[in-house]
Amino acid sequence: MAPRTLGRVAKALIAPTLALGATVALASAPASAAVWNSCDRWGNTGLNGYTLYNNIWGSGAGSQCVWANSGTNWGVWANHPNTGGIKSYPDAKKVINKSITSLGSLSSSYNVTVPASGAYNTSYDIWDTDHDYEIMLWVNYNGAVGPLGTSQGNVTLGGHTWTVYKGSNGANQVFSFLRTSDSSSGTVNILPILKWIKDTKGWFGNETIGDVQFGYEITSSSGGLDFVTNNLTVSSS
Repeated sequence: MAPRTLGRVAKALIAPTLALGATVALASAPASAAVWNSCDRWGNTGLNGYTLYNNIWGSGAGSQCVWANSGTNWGVWANHPNTGGIKSYPDAKKVINKSITSLGSLSSSYNVTVPASGAYNTSYDIWDTDHDYEIMLWVNYNGAVGPLGTSQGNVTLGGHTWTVYKGSNGANQVFSFLRTSDSSSGTVNILPILKWIKDTKGWFGNETIGDVQFGYEITSSSGGLDFVTNNLTVSSS
């Protein structure tokens, strides 16, 4: 199990306030020149209604660079040592700012290319506006990684079957949904998952969902590995 530290919360609070770092040309970027790229620890930018973060928040990290053709087509090259502990969560964020009961829909489609080696998960990271609760949806994972908390059994929601874990990192409650088989593309209906937590389990009330993030929680990627988001869309009403 890869324990989540208080830095998980700090990265969500600190990264948006930091200025965009210097950008560099990346050898790992696509043949067509990327619209934006950065190797800065907290590098971030807004594209097409999404905010992209390089987001190297963990300790003991190596080097990492993110590139983007758009807010929905981007990728990252990461070379983190083969040690325990999450090093980074490069991601794209879509702001929602609606309560669960006021949402008519909340869904996302993803298409990714991920490496066969390394230790990581490809996941949605969903936060309420007060950062009291974190909902993670793992669509694929590899290597020595694991969720926080204890298993609550399996449930089929939002078009997928998940193993659910419930825990706390000392700063907020964490609910992790791990897809029972890896997927590199698909659509997740997120709203029924939030309603299940609220109405069926009673683990929180009518929270206001601040944002939906999607990215790669990387523990190790020794030698340099590429993670590519071929397409990502997050929509709500």
